[in-house]
Order: sequence, then structure tokens, then C-alpha cells
Amino acid sequence: MRANPGIVALAAGGSFISGTLDEFSDLDLVVVVAPTHWPHVLDDRLTLAATFGPLLAAFTGEHVGEPRLLICLYGPPLVHVDLKFLPLDALDDRVEDPVVLWDRTGLVRRRLARAPARYPAPDLQWIEDRFWVWVHYAASKLARGELFEVLNFLGFLRAQVLGPLALQEAGAQPNGVRKLEQYAPQRARELEATIARYDRRDAARALDAAIQLYLKLRSRGSASLLVQRRDAEGAALAFFRDVAGRVQ
Repeated sequence: MRANPGIVALAAGGSFISGTLDEFSDLDLVVVVAPTHWPHVLDDRLTLAATFGPLLAAFTGEHVGEPRLLICLYGPPLVHVDLKFLPLDALDDRVEDPVVLWDRTGLVRRRLARAPARYPAPDLQWIEDRFWVWVHYAASKLARGELFEVLNFLGFLRAQVLGPLALQEAGAQPNGVRKLEQYAPQRARELEATIARYDRRDAARALDAAIQLYLKLRSRGSASLLVQRRDAEGAALAFFRDVAGRVQ
């Protein structure tokens, strides 16, 4: 990368920051690009990535909302490497403070020192405004016997609601269900109950467990500032109980 004049720095994120890399870790690398070279480097990043080692496959990260990301698999031995290409000014809006591995002029270190990173916290009001509509949706699918849809919904709840709230409660970065077993073991055991078999009764049981866990986590959040959707909650719960009673 030093040989490419458009690249001004290389930094590492993820588990590299905490020093918890192991043999199964991926490498999260931030490639900082000079603004004048940004379009060219972005267009040429696949060719660039192929010069780093034996590249087996690579694709961009639109599916996770990050088109600047290039997800790479090198090997053997197999190593997953995320190369996030960023223009210099994009460092001001970041979710973590990476470890700078190389900085051509020192500008990147100075830029990072201007303001700390901010990882977005779960928006409990945003969740509450939607949660009971989601419950009604899942109960409707359960009533129809669309179990794959119910199981998929439970996975969505774990990743987008229950996992982040449990991690936030434990003082950890609320990143889906990442390392939940490590940071929030008690909640992990409760979350286990939201995993269902392909069976209508078990799916109803798991959905009920998800609802009960959300109510616990909601009560431990900023409850005094939360507008609870009591009417929607009561109606959705009554509908779910009726459906659950039919599948017993």
C-alpha cells in the first residue's frame, strides 16, 4: 500500500483493537484514501486487493449497506479480510477508533484525535413503535403455518432487538448478537429460548419467549423517557395468545 500514492494510511479495527484475535478471526482493515485519488482507488480496489496475497474471491458490501467495503477471502490457509476503503473526511463519522498501522504523513492520527468514535445505541423508542406490529405479523404467519417466516422473524428479533439491547445492558458494544455469550451470558441463556424447531407449537413457545425477553429488557432501558404503545401491545398480545392457543 505504501507504493500506491493514493493511499495515505492503513488501520485495523474489530478484534484487533481489543487484542482478542484468534485463529478464527477475520481481519478488519481500513484503507484511507486521499480525496484526489478517491474515484480511481475505489474503481481499482479489486485489482489492488489481488496484489496483497492469494485472493480467492471478493465482493462489495452493498448487502450490509456499505458499498465501500470489499469482502475478501485469501488463502490457503483461508483468511477472511474486510477492506473498508474510506476517503479521509469519512473518518469523522466512525463507530470505533481503529489502530493505525501506517500513516503516510501523520494526518490520519491527527484526524482521529479530533473526536472520539460513537457506536450507535439501540433506539428503544424506534423499537417500541414497531415491536407490536412485528408481533402481530409473526403471529399471523404462525396461524397460517408459515413456519419458515416465523423462524426467520425470530432471527431478525435476536439480531436487531434482543441482542443489541442485551449487549447494551451489559455495557458492551450493541452489535447484533456478536459475542453475546461472552458479554451477557445470562441473557444468552434467555435468548436461547427464542430458538425454535420447525414445529408450530415450538415456534409459538419461542415467540412468547422473545416477547417476554423484550419486556424485561424494555423495563431496564430508559423507561421513563419511553412512550409505550400500550394499546398496540394489548391487542397484539391478545391476538398472539389466541393463535398460540389454537396450535396447542
